[in-house]
Amino acid sequence: MLKIYNTLSGQKEVFKPLKPKRVRMYACGVTVYDYSHLGHARSALVFDVIRNYLQFSGYAVKYVRNFTDVDDKIIKRASEEGKTSAEIAEKYLLAYQEDMKRLGVAPADVEPKATEHIPDIIRLIKTLIKKGHAYRLNGDIYYEVKTYPAYGRLSKRKTEDLLAGARVEVDERKRDPMDFALWKSSKAGEPAWDSPWGRGRPGWHIECSAMSMKLLGKTFDLHGGGMDLIFPHHENEIAQSCAATGKEFARYWVHNGFVQINQEKMSKSLGNFFTIREIFEKWNRKWRTNDERKRDRLTAEALRYFLLTTHYRSPLDFSDVGLQEAKSALDGFYDLFKRLRESSVETTTSDVDVRVKQVIEELKNGFCQAMDDDFNTPAAIAALHRLRGEINRLPESGLSRQVRERTVKAFRKHGTVFGLFQIRVKDWEFNVPTGWMGQGMQTSFPSQPKEWRPTSGVTITEPPLPLIDEEKEIQRKVDERNEARRRKDFKRADEIRAELASFGITIEDRPDGTSRWKR
Repeated sequence: MLKIYNTLSGQKEVFKPLKPKRVRMYACGVTVYDYSHLGHARSALVFDVIRNYLQFSGYAVKYVRNFTDVDDKIIKRASEEGKTSAEIAEKYLLAYQEDMKRLGVAPADVEPKATEHIPDIIRLIKTLIKKGHAYRLNGDIYYEVKTYPAYGRLSKRKTEDLLAGARVEVDERKRDPMDFALWKSSKAGEPAWDSPWGRGRPGWHIECSAMSMKLLGKTFDLHGGGMDLIFPHHENEIAQSCAATGKEFARYWVHNGFVQINQEKMSKSLGNFFTIREIFEKWNRKWRTNDERKRDRLTAEALRYFLLTTHYRSPLDFSDVGLQEAKSALDGFYDLFKRLRESSVETTTSDVDVRVKQVIEELKNGFCQAMDDDFNTPAAIAALHRLRGEINRLPESGLSRQVRERTVKAFRKHGTVFGLFQIRVKDWEFNVPTGWMGQGMQTSFPSQPKEWRPTSGVTITEPPLPLIDEEKEIQRKVDERNEARRRKDFKRADEIRAELASFGITIEDRPDGTSRWKR
């Protein structure tokens, strides 16, 4: 039974959609005025995984995620770059879509733009004016907060305490400082549309209400976004939507926590952020393949794993070490898949097979139990690790081919929810040593390591890139050791094993006399 922490009620609730096995969900997207940072990536991934798990659980999902393509920030960027607002919005919208594709975040079913729904926005504003919830100041329209007594129920604050946390628009004409703009009259050089109140453009908050109700109905199941949107954006959405329709707006409100740098929220205003592109640029250098698309897939899985090891409602501390640990954890999974694929044993059903079937069933139960508890991805990942640990403890010689295949399929099936384990085993490449000094090894590393300088000004040292043919050299050493063993030159065989071990290479000898290596 799925339970979701509902920000509106402040507690976990059993999830009961309006229509059985059908979910309508909306997540606030980005304002397209700049490249997206890791905080945006986390929010997009959280709702991608929620959508995936709902579908995994048998729900039919309609997912809407919007783009704010008319806004003060877009207008300011356009002025700085000598371009139109439309040009700026289009540039960064395409950049966001490219970033999401690299990260493996699937598009929403519908991705509306604010500028495509101006008629819907105008109709909603007219309704609010007619019902006495909005008023006109020349060409501007404001929502009157005091006409909605329940204002503040999402953020759990009293109206008098909200002013300090609001991004209040300075306008002495307003009836109350908390009142917010629904429509702004046009200024010279700004984008504008015709309306009953003159040419102008919509305010930020009204667009999401208009688009979500247009596409999902007056009341829908789930609304999400980052915690920074609880107030004032989502609080204002509730006020204007409920006032207009007389009905509940969204039934469940889900908010993801911040990404932090040194315990401080990552944000563009603080200048301590990493763009998604910077992360990919740096981490793609860790992979040997020259195929850029393959590099993207490899980096995406490491980044997704890292982001999902913290519960979505908790703050997440970004670090290069954390990403490396995520990649190392994935190495362990792909190493297991490789061994299961390579095994040549063809046994029939055995006691070991029976045990494997039991632990796969335990994975199913543990995974779903974790995800049903407010999408607890760390606990679900722990269930995957428990299965890996159980399989690693079992003798490979006791696993039939059918059970080995079933095991890999179980990992991939559950990993699909997270976007993990979707790469072919032979395409997954383990970390290479940062230097070789063994016999026969030649190095051509630069004398100084490269550095990656993200926007925040933090300098992260990047280890020098390895030679492409190091893997061949490792295999040559393994083959030399195998030959030494055949000659019964065990001293030389042990020397080679020790030499490889000094560079983090482990050799596993199989019962059939062959050997394999791993890092």
